Amino acid sequence: MQPRNMSMSGVVDLAAVKAAQEAKTKAEQARAEAARQGGGGAVSPADLVIDVDEAGFESDVLQRSTEVPVVIDFWAEWCEPCKQLSPVLERLAVEYDGRFLLAKIDVDANQMLMQQFGIQGIPAVFAVVAGQALPLFQGAAGETQIRQTLDQLVQVAEERFGLTGLTVDPDAVPGGGGAASGAEAPVGPYDALLEAAVRALDAGDLGGAIQAYKNVLTDDPGNPEAQLGLAQAELLQRVEGLDPQRVRADAAGKPQDVEAQITAADLDLVGGHVEDAFGRLIETVGRTAGDDREAVRVRLLELFEVVGAEDPRVIAARRALARALF
Repeated sequence: MQPRNMSMSGVVDLAAVKAAQEAKTKAEQARAEAARQGGGGAVSPADLVIDVDEAGFESDVLQRSTEVPVVIDFWAEWCEPCKQLSPVLERLAVEYDGRFLLAKIDVDANQMLMQQFGIQGIPAVFAVVAGQALPLFQGAAGETQIRQTLDQLVQVAEERFGLTGLTVDPDAVPGGGGAASGAEAPVGPYDALLEAAVRALDAGDLGGAIQAYKNVLTDDPGNPEAQLGLAQAELLQRVEGLDPQRVRADAAGKPQDVEAQITAADLDLVGGHVEDAFGRLIETVGRTAGDDREAVRVRLLELFEVVGAEDPRVIAARRALARALF
């Protein structure tokens, strides 16, 4: 299923000036009331991902959306793309450190909510900000696109509604209002390295992130988080410092120049133009041979890693690549 536009244009449409001001006022009033009642304390990282049903939707989503943007992940056990997307959203909810809350809704058990949101297929991801619902994307999506959308959501929530998110206490007991836990949470064998890679990415240290991911893959070559992280970090490193106008002019003026096409495809992908990136390289495969063709094929496979094997655009591009090769 093709992801919808992830440009956040729906936020602008939904939050017209008057409606935004009214929602902001209501959100401020709700936060003030929660503070008077002793709410708004620090939460555990585990509390940033919650399961929601129809009975708890008002309190868990609508009311919480007055203090933090709530991202809703509509999923089902039988949905294979959901199994790829949901873990990414859960990881990002913790990584964003309280800037949004992730609410997971099983559509099989909550048909009414699915109908109310007008969902035609899953996975489907929405957000609720200050009581206002807006679509984010439907279908599989790459992590780069998801991050861009979440960044825009967080920015809109803060600028339009004054929602700065939740305070996260890593020692807080899940659901327990911030009491210290007596036992340490279990840590996976590569958690420290993966966290170091994320910190390096946040700091703009792409080389450090790449090395951290490679360190994980040295011991665990099949680690999916490290594979995805490495592919994304290497892509960002390749496009760092490029002049987009010059790159695109070179690619347009030199269709036979393999390196020009590869570089332009990298920029296409970083800019969210996934199908353009894939199409450019598949066309280049079709008109090249030998080492040039292999170089293009390898880069295309690397870009597949960035987007994700289950993404329908990757599946379609793999078929097109096979036709171009054979």
